Amino acid sequence: MNAILDPASLKIDGTQRGTTTPPHHESAHLHVTGEAVYTDDIAAPRGTLCAAIGYAPAAFAALKSFDLSAVKKAPGVIAVFTAKDIPGVNNYGGIVLDDPILATDVIEYHGQPVFMVVAETHLLARKAAKLASYELDIKTPILSIDQALAAKSFVLPPVTVERGETDAALARSLHRISGTTEHGGQDHFYLEGMVSLATPLEDGEISVHCSTQHPTEVQHIVARAMALPDAKVRVECRRMGGGFGGKESQPALFASLCALAAARLGQSVKLRLDRDDDMIITGKRHPFQFEYDIGFDDTGRIVGADLMLASDCGYSADLSGPVNARAICHVDNAYFLEHVRIRNFPCKTHKVSNTAFRGFGGPQGMFLIEHVMDEIAHVLGKDPLDIRSRNFYGLSERNVTHYGQPVEDNILHDMVPELERRADYRARRVALREQNKTSRIIKRGLALTPVKFGISFNATHLNQAGALINVYSDGSVIVNHGGTEMGQGLFTKIRQVVAEELGIACARIRVSTTDTSKVPNTSATAASSGSDLNGMAAKDACRQLRDRLAEFAAKKWDVSATAIRFRNDGVDADSNGAMLHMPFDELVHDAWFARVSLSAQGFYKTPKIHWNRDTFKGRPFYYFAYGAACAQVAIDTLTGEMKVERVDILHDVGSSLNPALDKGQIEGAFIQGMGWLTGEELKWSDQGALTTHAPSTYKIPTAADIPETFNVWLVENSPNREDTIYRSKAVGEPPLMLAFSVHQAIRDAVSSIADYRDTAKLAAPATSEAILNAVMAAQRTALVEQ
Repeated sequence: MNAILDPASLKIDGTQRGTTTPPHHESAHLHVTGEAVYTDDIAAPRGTLCAAIGYAPAAFAALKSFDLSAVKKAPGVIAVFTAKDIPGVNNYGGIVLDDPILATDVIEYHGQPVFMVVAETHLLARKAAKLASYELDIKTPILSIDQALAAKSFVLPPVTVERGETDAALARSLHRISGTTEHGGQDHFYLEGMVSLATPLEDGEISVHCSTQHPTEVQHIVARAMALPDAKVRVECRRMGGGFGGKESQPALFASLCALAAARLGQSVKLRLDRDDDMIITGKRHPFQFEYDIGFDDTGRIVGADLMLASDCGYSADLSGPVNARAICHVDNAYFLEHVRIRNFPCKTHKVSNTAFRGFGGPQGMFLIEHVMDEIAHVLGKDPLDIRSRNFYGLSERNVTHYGQPVEDNILHDMVPELERRADYRARRVALREQNKTSRIIKRGLALTPVKFGISFNATHLNQAGALINVYSDGSVIVNHGGTEMGQGLFTKIRQVVAEELGIACARIRVSTTDTSKVPNTSATAASSGSDLNGMAAKDACRQLRDRLAEFAAKKWDVSATAIRFRNDGVDADSNGAMLHMPFDELVHDAWFARVSLSAQGFYKTPKIHWNRDTFKGRPFYYFAYGAACAQVAIDTLTGEMKVERVDILHDVGSSLNPALDKGQIEGAFIQGMGWLTGEELKWSDQGALTTHAPSTYKIPTAADIPETFNVWLVENSPNREDTIYRSKAVGEPPLMLAFSVHQAIRDAVSSIADYRDTAKLAAPATSEAILNAVMAAQRTALVEQ
């Protein structure tokens, strides 16, 4: 018996219901009034102590000894903890156990935690942590990808993936280019830094509030460190002030230290990193270096590609394995590579261990192929957009990726021409070229780039989710699921799903704190899969509740359960021509009185996907999300300053669950990608110390960097071809890569200096200094050719 949902929209008490209209963010009123409670805002138990980390002052050294006597004597200090105090496993590595919680005999990056001090206040703890002295045997660190490659220093074995006959294809190519390029890393710069609060409970149990995208992993690693079963550790997270991947694997370090101190001292302990410490201790987006050898025909179609991708993983594996795997899987972006060899080197350096970041390797791989497309266009004297379009995956042929997955939902052949029309790309390109001929100082560039991004975790087992829904006898509903809210609106979308399924107002529904004691063994809120996974799990739980309530109502009214409609904030049925209606609160109260269960546990696992990481073959992605962006920039050839003047975006979200939230994600991801590719530059000293560890030296985009004209359109009437939640598509990560249009537009502007005869020698980030250097190189080329 299946109750039928009426999808009609409804407003009750001014609150919009369901997915047919876009409610505002469920915490918007709390955000704007400052009442939203983040981990650091939680009313801590009386006597809560504060912790700080003492970290290593060298990048690579043998740790002979360290003296903490001054730390222990410092004002307000309660206790100091080192590795020997950890009762369980001194490691927070989620995949490979190569990430010590506290260092023992070897230091492998400047900023590596060595000890923790607990004091009466946060400031006293921080001051005390600076008083340690170290006896170190300093060694020569590996601080670059080139050094790591020369030393064969890797965190994981190199990988080679090949399809077809690459060498033969290259040998018979009509045209051939080779070269190198690179891009830098990126700090997550979430507004809320790393923070954990641990409280000891009875019988050795521990409660942890943690700003994390992965409560389950935090639970497991805290339990492992404390030599406890998972069931004795409870991890909660109501919301984060941003995550972007940085709070996937690394929060477990800080939560474990908090739990250790809380358990030993019998008091609550909070560890909150200041911005400088956060940037020094935690990992970044992986920087990559590339080499390429490309063969192509007269039309610009690639016939052979030999690609090398080398990443700076830092000192440990962390998530570098799957990050590099996704880079390999996305090095094609939207383009069919029939004969291709990809060599990947996950390099070990003596820097902080790099980690997940929005896109998770996908942006890194795509960066290379977009660079290549621009190079081919300049060799042939063609419009780069024509070269890109020429290489698109086909619809019925040339439509299988180099890892064996058919591209079955390709809509770029329709999307790109549509954006080209809306952005007036061809006419503007001609006009800007004419303008550049007479503009001596300011040069403008234009580029239109596509995105094809795979959705699902590469690790198949992570593609699962659970949800718990409780309906109370007064008609109010509480939802708990495994996803975490970091501002992206996941809780809002889950609330909409539940409203839609039960036919009730969103005002009845509360989505509660993510809690490992309610929904176990969850996956990280990552890979853009939060709504896909948790929305379907919530839907499954709602369907169970609907079936029970429909059966109850059918018996009450003496009708078939299939006649019950969940709508109008209650249930309706047609009984011999008479329309019956029962309000939802009355329905559930009567059902409770009749001993009908009003609680349901939902579950979902993504179908169709499979992946063999040894052969690099399979279907790792349930579907692809698509997008295209056209960017216009202006550069000052005297200073290297750059301004993005106009951006036009057309993006594919399937049947949007919430267009307002989705547009916000597209805009935010684009600007974050723009920051990575332009102004955000990480710099280390010759001794391996991060020197850009505050907003004074590390520059993220501000409101002043938003383009004056910023058009964002969602693809209409294009539901997901796969059976996702209401045929929607993921939107968290794919739009970040739309920012390649900005980087390519900068290259286009620089290229105008030498009358477009050569491509700009410009890697990323394209800072003002980098642009100025590229300008001067182009000017030298122009002088030589004169």
